[in-house]
Amino acid sequence: MSRSLVSVLRWAQDPEHRRRVALLAETPLFAGMRRRLLGRLAMRLFEKRYEAGEEVFREGDPGRALYLVAEGEIEVVRAGDDGGERRLARLGEHTAFGELALIDELPRLATARAVTASRLYILYRTHFEELEEGDPAVALALSRNLLARLARYVRDRDAPPLPVADDDGGPPQR
Repeated sequence: MSRSLVSVLRWAQDPEHRRRVALLAETPLFAGMRRRLLGRLAMRLFEKRYEAGEEVFREGDPGRALYLVAEGEIEVVRAGDDGGERRLARLGEHTAFGELALIDELPRLATARAVTASRLYILYRTHFEELEEGDPAVALALSRNLLARLARYVRDRDAPPLPVADDDGGPPQR
Protein backbone atom coordinates (compact mmCIF):
# COMPACT_ATOMS: atom_id res chain seq x y z
CA MET A 1 0.00 0.00 0.00
CA SER A 2 1.39 3.41 -0.92
CA ARG A 3 2.50 5.80 1.77
CA SER A 4 0.00 8.49 0.65
CA LEU A 5 -2.92 6.02 0.74
CA VAL A 6 -1.98 4.97 4.28
CA SER A 7 -1.87 8.64 5.25
CA VAL A 8 -5.34 9.30 3.78
CA LEU A 9 -6.81 6.21 5.49
CA ARG A 10 -5.35 7.28 8.83
CA TRP A 11 -6.78 10.77 8.35
CA ALA A 12 -10.25 9.36 7.47
CA GLN A 13 -10.30 7.41 10.74
CA ASP A 14 -9.29 10.44 12.81
CA PRO A 15 -12.11 11.69 15.12
CA GLU A 16 -11.41 15.34 14.18
CA HIS A 17 -11.74 14.49 10.49
CA ARG A 18 -15.07 12.75 11.17
CA ARG A 19 -16.30 15.86 13.05
CA ARG A 20 -15.36 18.06 10.10
CA VAL A 21 -17.16 15.80 7.63
CA ALA A 22 -20.26 15.72 9.86
CA LEU A 23 -20.24 19.53 10.12
CA LEU A 24 -19.89 19.89 6.35
CA ALA A 25 -22.76 17.43 5.82
CA GLU A 26 -25.04 19.53 8.06
CA THR A 27 -24.19 22.83 6.38
CA PRO A 28 -26.57 23.91 3.59
CA LEU A 29 -23.77 25.12 1.29
CA PHE A 30 -22.47 21.54 1.12
CA ALA A 31 -25.89 19.91 0.73
CA GLY A 32 -26.09 16.97 -1.60
CA MET A 33 -22.37 16.25 -1.60
CA ARG A 34 -21.46 12.61 -1.09
CA ARG A 35 -19.56 11.81 2.11
CA ARG A 36 -16.50 10.76 0.13
CA LEU A 37 -16.39 14.22 -1.45
CA LEU A 38 -16.96 15.89 1.91
CA GLY A 39 -14.02 13.88 3.25
CA ARG A 40 -11.76 15.25 0.55
CA LEU A 41 -12.96 18.77 1.21
CA ALA A 42 -12.54 18.36 4.98
CA MET A 43 -8.84 17.64 4.45
CA ARG A 44 -8.43 21.17 3.00
CA LEU A 45 -9.99 23.04 5.91
CA PHE A 46 -7.88 25.15 8.24
CA GLU A 47 -9.14 25.66 11.82
CA LYS A 48 -8.90 28.99 13.61
CA ARG A 49 -10.31 30.28 16.90
CA TYR A 50 -11.60 33.82 17.42
CA GLU A 51 -12.27 35.58 20.70
CA ALA A 52 -15.51 37.52 21.25
CA GLY A 53 -15.23 40.86 19.44
CA GLU A 54 -12.36 39.74 17.19
CA GLU A 55 -12.76 40.47 13.47
CA VAL A 56 -12.70 37.57 11.04
CA PHE A 57 -12.41 39.98 8.11
CA ARG A 58 -13.07 43.66 7.51
CA GLU A 59 -15.20 45.41 4.91
CA GLY A 60 -12.88 46.29 2.01
CA ASP A 61 -10.38 43.47 2.69
CA PRO A 62 -9.65 41.23 -0.28
CA GLY A 63 -11.79 38.08 -0.26
CA ARG A 64 -9.52 35.08 0.18
CA ALA A 65 -11.57 32.40 1.93
CA LEU A 66 -14.91 30.88 2.81
CA TYR A 67 -15.63 30.39 6.54
CA LEU A 68 -17.66 27.73 8.27
CA VAL A 69 -18.87 28.21 11.85
CA ALA A 70 -18.03 25.08 13.87
CA GLU A 71 -18.70 26.69 17.27
CA GLY A 72 -19.83 30.11 18.39
CA GLU A 73 -21.62 32.99 16.76
CA ILE A 74 -20.57 35.50 14.10
CA GLU A 75 -22.18 38.80 13.17
CA VAL A 76 -21.88 40.40 9.76
CA VAL A 77 -22.10 44.20 9.70
CA ARG A 78 -21.76 46.90 7.09
CA ALA A 79 -20.77 50.53 7.52
CA GLY A 80 -23.84 52.77 7.53
CA ASP A 81 -24.23 56.20 5.98
CA ASP A 82 -24.39 57.70 9.48
CA GLY A 83 -20.92 56.38 10.36
CA GLY A 84 -22.32 53.54 12.47
CA GLU A 85 -22.82 49.91 11.59
CA ARG A 86 -25.85 48.07 10.25
CA ARG A 87 -26.14 44.39 11.16
CA LEU A 88 -26.77 42.23 8.11
CA ALA A 89 -26.74 38.79 9.71
CA ARG A 90 -26.03 36.81 12.84
CA LEU A 91 -24.65 33.36 12.05
CA GLY A 92 -24.50 30.27 14.21
CA GLU A 93 -23.06 26.81 13.89
CA HIS A 94 -23.27 25.01 10.54
CA THR A 95 -23.31 28.29 8.66
CA ALA A 96 -20.94 29.13 5.82
CA PHE A 97 -20.14 32.74 4.96
CA GLY A 98 -17.71 34.69 2.79
CA GLU A 99 -18.41 32.32 -0.10
CA LEU A 100 -17.99 35.00 -2.78
CA ALA A 101 -14.24 34.81 -2.14
CA LEU A 102 -14.21 31.40 -3.83
CA ILE A 103 -15.46 33.06 -7.01
CA ASP A 104 -13.40 36.26 -7.11
CA GLU A 105 -10.98 38.27 -5.01
CA LEU A 106 -13.01 41.47 -4.94
CA PRO A 107 -13.08 43.39 -1.66
CA ARG A 108 -15.35 42.17 1.14
CA LEU A 109 -18.73 43.90 1.21
CA ALA A 110 -19.04 43.67 5.00
CA THR A 111 -17.19 43.01 8.23
CA ALA A 112 -17.52 39.69 10.07
CA ARG A 113 -16.69 39.43 13.77
CA ALA A 114 -17.09 36.89 16.52
CA VAL A 115 -19.95 37.63 18.92
CA THR A 116 -18.83 34.82 21.22
CA ALA A 117 -15.63 32.79 21.35
CA SER A 118 -15.81 30.91 18.07
CA ARG A 119 -14.09 28.14 16.17
CA LEU A 120 -14.16 28.44 12.40
CA TYR A 121 -13.02 26.24 9.56
CA ILE A 122 -11.52 28.12 6.64
CA LEU A 123 -11.37 27.07 3.00
CA TYR A 124 -8.90 29.32 1.24
CA ARG A 125 -9.48 30.21 -2.39
CA THR A 126 -6.11 28.71 -3.33
CA HIS A 127 -7.14 25.38 -1.76
CA PHE A 128 -10.46 25.51 -3.59
CA GLU A 129 -8.62 26.12 -6.86
CA GLU A 130 -6.38 23.11 -6.14
CA LEU A 131 -9.54 21.06 -5.58
CA GLU A 132 -10.89 22.25 -8.93
CA GLU A 133 -7.77 20.95 -10.64
CA GLY A 134 -7.20 17.79 -8.60
CA ASP A 135 -10.75 16.73 -7.73
CA PRO A 136 -13.29 18.12 -10.19
CA ALA A 137 -16.19 16.24 -8.54
CA VAL A 138 -15.78 18.20 -5.28
CA ALA A 139 -15.31 21.48 -7.11
CA LEU A 140 -18.35 20.87 -9.31
CA ALA A 141 -20.63 19.96 -6.39
CA LEU A 142 -19.54 22.98 -4.36
CA SER A 143 -19.76 25.27 -7.41
CA ARG A 144 -23.35 24.17 -8.02
CA ASN A 145 -24.28 24.98 -4.43
CA LEU A 146 -22.52 28.35 -4.67
CA LEU A 147 -24.45 29.17 -7.85
CA ALA A 148 -27.75 28.20 -6.21
CA ARG A 149 -26.95 30.47 -3.26
CA LEU A 150 -26.02 33.35 -5.56
CA ALA A 151 -29.24 32.88 -7.52
CA ARG A 152 -31.18 33.13 -4.22
CA TYR A 153 -29.34 36.36 -3.36
CA VAL A 154 -30.29 37.86 -6.72
CA ARG A 155 -33.90 36.72 -6.51
CA ASP A 156 -34.27 38.01 -2.95
CA ARG A 157 -32.81 41.37 -3.93
CA ASP A 158 -34.91 41.75 -7.08
CA ALA A 159 -38.16 40.32 -5.69
CA PRO A 160 -41.07 42.74 -5.47
CA PRO A 161 -42.29 43.48 -1.96
CA LEU A 162 -44.71 40.92 -0.58
CA PRO A 163 -48.36 41.98 -0.42
CA VAL A 164 -49.55 43.15 2.98
CA ALA A 165 -53.20 42.59 3.98
CA ASP A 166 -55.19 45.72 4.79
CA ASP A 167 -56.25 46.03 8.45
CA ASP A 168 -59.90 46.31 7.40
CA GLY A 169 -59.81 42.95 5.61
CA GLY A 170 -59.50 44.54 2.18
CA PRO A 171 -57.29 43.21 -0.60
CA PRO A 172 -53.54 43.08 -0.09
CA GLN A 173 -51.68 46.30 -0.85
CA ARG A 174 -48.28 46.52 -2.52
